[in-house]
Formats: sequence, C-alpha cells, structure tokens
Amino acid sequence: MASIEAQVTDRCKEKLKELDVRYYVGTEDINPEIAAALKTANSKSGGSGGNFPDLQCLLDDERGRCVPVMIELKGSKGKLEKLDKDGSISNEQRAIQGFAVNGAVHYGMALLTHIDDLQEVIIIGINGSEIDSTGGVKDFTCKAYYISKKNGNVPKHISELDNDLTLLAGRNTSKLYAILDNLLLTDEEKEKAVRKIEERLEASVKNIHQSLYDDEKTRALLGMNEKLYLFCGLIMAGLPTNGVAALDDLDFKGNNSTSNNDGQIVLNRIMAFLDSKHCSQDKISMILNLLRNVFNKGEMWRPQGGISILKTLYLKVKEEVIPYLVSPFHLDFAGKILNSLDDWVQIENDIAHDVVLTPRYVTSFMARLCRTDRNSLVWDRAMGSAGFLVSAMDIMVRDAQEHILDEDELEAKIRCIKEKQLLGIEILGNVYLLAVLNMILMGDGSSNMICGDSHKWNGSFDANVFLLNPPYSAPGKGLNFVLEALSCMHNGYAAVLIQENAGAGQGGEYPRRLLENNTLLASIHMPDKLFSGKASVQTAVYVFKVNQPHDPDGLVKFIDFTNDGYSRQNRKKSTQEVNLRDTDNAADRYAEVEALVLGKKPKTSYYTKENGLYVEDVITLKGNDWTFAQHRKIDAIPTEEDFKQTVADYLSFKVSQLLRGEK
Repeated sequence: MASIEAQVTDRCKEKLKELDVRYYVGTEDINPEIAAALKTANSKSGGSGGNFPDLQCLLDDERGRCVPVMIELKGSKGKLEKLDKDGSISNEQRAIQGFAVNGAVHYGMALLTHIDDLQEVIIIGINGSEIDSTGGVKDFTCKAYYISKKNGNVPKHISELDNDLTLLAGRNTSKLYAILDNLLLTDEEKEKAVRKIEERLEASVKNIHQSLYDDEKTRALLGMNEKLYLFCGLIMAGLPTNGVAALDDLDFKGNNSTSNNDGQIVLNRIMAFLDSKHCSQDKISMILNLLRNVFNKGEMWRPQGGISILKTLYLKVKEEVIPYLVSPFHLDFAGKILNSLDDWVQIENDIAHDVVLTPRYVTSFMARLCRTDRNSLVWDRAMGSAGFLVSAMDIMVRDAQEHILDEDELEAKIRCIKEKQLLGIEILGNVYLLAVLNMILMGDGSSNMICGDSHKWNGSFDANVFLLNPPYSAPGKGLNFVLEALSCMHNGYAAVLIQENAGAGQGGEYPRRLLENNTLLASIHMPDKLFSGKASVQTAVYVFKVNQPHDPDGLVKFIDFTNDGYSRQNRKKSTQEVNLRDTDNAADRYAEVEALVLGKKPKTSYYTKENGLYVEDVITLKGNDWTFAQHRKIDAIPTEEDFKQTVADYLSFKVSQLLRGEK
C-alpha cells in the first residue's frame, strides 16, 4: 500500500495554521543553535549528514520560556510508534527510521544532547494510512511526549496532545506549560530509567574498549591503568559546565608540537573543568599528575593523516558516553565504568586491597537500612569509587526535596549535603580518581574525598551512618575497618557487606570487641553470586546500632536472602541487561527485607518464620555465631499435614502402579 505521508503532512500544516502556530519545514532553521545541534548529531541512519525533522515549532511565553517542538510524520499503517518489550520507546536504528514517534524522539534527543542550556523539548509523532472520500486523512493520529533533563531525558506521555494539537496555540501556552511541569517520573519510572542508563552506558564503554583492543598499536601503547586514566580524562574534558565550553572536534588542531598539541588541549580543558567545579588545588594537582603521563604520550597526540588518536577517541566518548553521564539521577557512574572495564583495567595491589565494587542496588539498600535521611552524616573508610556515598547522597537529597518547600533553603541544604555531610577515604590513587569523578558528576567538586590510609587518618567527622564493603584480606576479614570507624562514632547505624564467615569465628577478636560497644541488629545472608564472577566469597550484610553494647538477651534478625529476585550470570561481553535480570520481583524482595530490619510491616511475605527464611534469635558475646545458618530452625517433628501428604503420595504411587498393570 502506497504511503500517504504527503497528505498527512498537509493535514498537519493546515491544523497548525488554524492555531496560528509558526512552523518550519525541511531544511528551514528555527534558530542557529537548534540548526547547529541538528547538524552536529548523528543522522537517523546513524552516520553523519545532519537531521531534518519534517516540521519544527518553537513555543514561547511572556516569561521567555522557549520549548522546541519536533514533529515527525509517517503515512503507512502501524507506523506511529515502536515500543520495546518493557514499554519504552525503542531507539533501534530501524525504529528511528521507520516510526514517527521514534524519529521525533531522535531529533529531540539531538537538541538536548548538543545544546547545553536547553532543558526541555516536546516531540510529536503523527501517522495516517487511509484517505477519506474528500481526499483528507481518515485516520490522522498523533502522539506527543515531553522530554526534559529534570526527568533524565525519559519521555513522558502528554495525553492532552493526543490527536489534538490545540494546546500548541499561543493562547494555550501557559496551560500547556502547567501540564509539562507536573509530568514527573514516578519512583518506578526512575528505577527503570536508571537501569536503562546503566545498560546503555555499559554497552557504550564496552564498545569503545573493543575499538581500543582491536587497534594493535593503541593496545600496545597504553598500560593497564593508563586506559582508565585516559577514559576518565576524556570524560572530564567532554562534560559541560558553567563558564567552560566542552571540547568539540574543531578544538583539536592536530599540531605536531611538544608544547602545543591535542594532549595539552585536553589537559587544559580538564584543569578548567576541575577549577569550575571548585575543586581544591591539591585535588586538581593530584588528578593532573595521574593524567599527564597518558596525555603527554607523543603517539597519542601526534597527528596521523591530520588526526590524532586522542581526537578520535574523544569524539567517541563525547558521542557515546557523555549523554548518559549528564543525568539528574545520583548513580555510581564511575563504578559502572570500572566494572565495565574489569577485563582490561588492573588496579595496582588489587589482590591485596580486594577492589570489588558493590552493585548500586545493594549500596542503596544498605543506606536505607541505616535510616539515612537529609540530616545524616555518612562516611565510608574504604570508599572505592564512592558508590555508597553516591547512594546515600541520593536518599538524602530526595528526603530534603520532600521536606523543604522553600527553594533557597532547599538549594542550601543540598549544597550542605554534598559538601559537608559525606566523607570518603580511599588508599588507591586511581580508584580515588574515580570517586572524585563520581562526585563531580553529582554536581560537586569540593566534597570530602580523601586519598590516603584510613588507619592513619586522624581527622574529625561526627558521622552517624557508616557504610562499608571492606577489603576481605584485611585483619578480621575487614572488620578492623568497622571497629576503627564505630569507635569514633557517638550514635547512629552501620551496615557492612563482608565475608560472612567473619561473624562465624573467622573474624579474630574483632566481632567480640565490636559487641562490647555496639548492637548487632540484623544478619542478612546475601546471594552467592552477588558480584557476578568478580568475587566468589559468600557475603552477608551485618547491621549495627552504634555505641550501644549488645544485650545478650536482645533478639537479632537473621534473614536468608539467597533469593533476592535477581538472576545472575557472568558473560564478559554482555551488559547488565543480560547478566542481571529481575526474574522474581526483586524490588519487592528488597523492600520486604528492609521493612523487617527496620521493624516495619512488610507489604509482601516471602521471608517469614513459617517458611524458615526469617529467624529471630539471640547471640553470644563471643562474636562467633552471626550467620543465618547457625540459627536456622529445623523442625524435626512431623505434623498432621506431613502425615497426610505422605499417605497421599503413597496412594498416588500405588494407583499409578495398578494403572500400568505392575505388581
């Protein structure tokens, strides 16, 4: 059946004219900024060549708020929009080219990605496939979405614009803006968006790594950790910030000079970026010292055919990675990057220091177990990439947003949270670099991130929340970190993800000493494949109330969390979407365990005393009976139901024998 796209286009133009809405067609430019963004972004086919939306509009009001509208038109049956299995708008190449909504989303994302100051766009897909008796479009159908940076660029459906463009009229702009301002993501949508961002970021990082690996010269040029430094440096050079423009392809001059080359251009941009984020001079100097050796390598900046390796790699990072890092969500981006590169990044002394980064859903879970809120003071004395601190920050900021109405007061509180209410210490310089990058991505460069030995740190911080996944090779399987930290705290809670047998007699004197001044509240037996092949130890989360000696008659909550709702595998070249799948209501599972530990009524009942997955019991003060297995209740006395089931099974067996003619 022939396409009627021309008729659909005419119908749309007529409607916009009726509403007195100025529209732009084909190669017409709304303004130079939008034109440049559409030209710079990859085309719908995935290559260069620019982008040409079928129709464009620009809504504005008397207050100066301007919202671009990208409209894509199709004229064939079933070509309005293509959704993925999870209900999100597909970004596959064929969907972008073949469906109206998907193509419009592509144009909208091009604007949000390449115009730093732009915060929001409206996209509209319009389709029709039948002509009526008058020559008009019989099934003219449109669907609109709002895409904004405040929502992490996740499209939100504007139902009021479905099949009716009236709200685009100038007289209705204020009404439309009020609708847009109330289109916020639900918690479920945020979690879904976070997973999408993580999966796409991981795929992009693996893709760039593969290109590095496939190039024999580059592979031989960069050492183990130099690839990590290269990656972090290019990210900082490509991140937008107030007062400092991100590098673009024209900034790379391809000079063949030791004092003026592409490597120096990147380093200067990194220094300006860190300075604009109000990083201390010590922090800037340390980061630059780590990065200089990579960006000063002649083979990296020396042009080959007029283009340096640095320029080629930077353009890949800017196009494929940076868009996922500019997000309103607080995520352990750096940890995700490092885990994505674990097959080619080796941390110095990683065997001794056991560098295994905790998954985000676990860091968030542990932060909630510690009652983290907007007034918490949180620290991690072996912070790695700062994943625990990022999760705690997210909870603290959300709590502040829910309780503080005044905008100035809220802004001041969020700044205080980021600058004064978090403290992290990390001994490894290159992992510390990741932590700093993480906090910068969260919008702060002056937070309390310390590179050094936490055992020798003598500063002061009145923490009331302690979160930790310690190196398991340390004394007491890492409980020495816990004892040191809790000894400095006056009150609050601690959650520690640690090798489980540290609480079953393998932790030396540390468990006993911890109970002298702290109460063990809960012991959670974690899934055995928690780290997806990066570590094979069995772990547990131990939750403490700080500065309250353990009462030998106090009940401890023991939970078998072997089935947390996720199915795991460890395919090296696969992304999180494949390696970590929610197959049994994982969100409900974590919420139920959290409720049990916090003494709240769970909304589900998977972990119960009746099925043996939840036990309350006392422990000794020796510190050698903290594991779930040591308190599992095994009822050896058969019940009447057991007897009935046995008889039923026997009778079923005898009947099947008779039916088969067996004796």
